[in-house]
Amino acid sequence: MVEAILENELVVRLGFFLAVFSIIALWELPMPRRKCEVSRWGRWPSNLGIVAFDAVLVRVFIPATTVTMALIAEEGGWGLFNQLVLPGWAAVLFSVIALDLVIYLQHVMFHAVPILWRFHRVHHADLDFDVTTGVRFHPIEILLSMGIKLAAVAVLGVPGIAVLIFEVLLNATSMFNHGNVRLPSNLDRVLRWIVVTPDMHRVHHSIIPREANSNFGFNLPWWDRLLGTYRAQPADGHEGMVIGIGQFRTRRDLWLDWMLSQPFRGNVGDYPLSGRESDPSG
Repeated sequence: MVEAILENELVVRLGFFLAVFSIIALWELPMPRRKCEVSRWGRWPSNLGIVAFDAVLVRVFIPATTVTMALIAEEGGWGLFNQLVLPGWAAVLFSVIALDLVIYLQHVMFHAVPILWRFHRVHHADLDFDVTTGVRFHPIEILLSMGIKLAAVAVLGVPGIAVLIFEVLLNATSMFNHGNVRLPSNLDRVLRWIVVTPDMHRVHHSIIPREANSNFGFNLPWWDRLLGTYRAQPADGHEGMVIGIGQFRTRRDLWLDWMLSQPFRGNVGDYPLSGRESDPSG
């Protein structure tokens, strides 16, 4: 059964993507957390257009998927988990957790290094925060991220099924925690110990650098708490906070062609790690 699933990796990933995207998009309609500054028609064509552009470029320049790399590593006996004797379930569990830490560290790096921030800020420059923000990334960032994941899979020797589970979870939780949805405060308080919630991640999209330099987790919330980058709430509240970055705030900046050229325009500015402060609220 596992072999059949891995052989149909792209179908599985696409199926989960479409299902989760549809659920969150519909959920946003009756229960929005914030009033949108720009209509869906003003943002979604470009946000989804860059997703399609990313997918084509990855297939052209990096034809090997992370699952393929995992199978190659397994066959060659590469990587940490291929040297350890663990029950199958333990290898999968620890692999997913390890890959999540890699993505957390990658996210911090894209904020810390000015040239990388130029590409990552395309994600932050969205003027609203909804399910499409979770998939809005510059193609060069996607290619670099893919390279990092391929290297991590080879070094760690992650099982193929663990890679597929991680990729599905990462994609699904990214759309969930970028969703413009309202969760009961009591539920959010409990959930954010298990998974990154929309209220937790929305802080990261604040225009205020010290807030944008917090809550880097995409899937598991533990790394932010353990490594000191957790911030509970935005200073101006979720309804009052401003989403985005200061440099690119016109409607024209939301068009696909300007999103693609954005890393090559303007200065680096106050990329978040230069303005981080500790959060007294914990």
